[in-house]
Amino acid sequence: MFAPLFIVMLAVVSAVAMLLWNALMPDIFNLPEITFWQAAGLQILARLFFGGFRPHGGWPSHSWRNKLREKVAEMTPEERERYFRRIHSRYHHWGPCPEKEKSSEKDKAE
Repeated sequence: MFAPLFIVMLAVVSAVAMLLWNALMPDIFNLPEITFWQAAGLQILARLFFGGFRPHGGWPSHSWRNKLREKVAEMTPEERERYFRRIHSRYHHWGPCPEKEKSSEKDKAE
């Protein structure tokens, strides 16, 4: 039951992708038109890169938000500040964190 449905869905999505690509991409970006099989390959490749072959597809569910909310709710205000300061410094590589600079100045003064 699942295999025929998967094949039909892949065929429909590939046909739509091919039609959209051929209608837009050659004129906008001067790219060549693609065949149905190339569109099917792109669909599979995109699925591998961005969603895997999990049943729900796409990004994982948003249960991580609930877990984060629970984790933060259990923290003291000081723990929350340290946690978010650490997260901020981990994911903002393009510039220094003002809070981190303040804390390093305090550490130097002590």
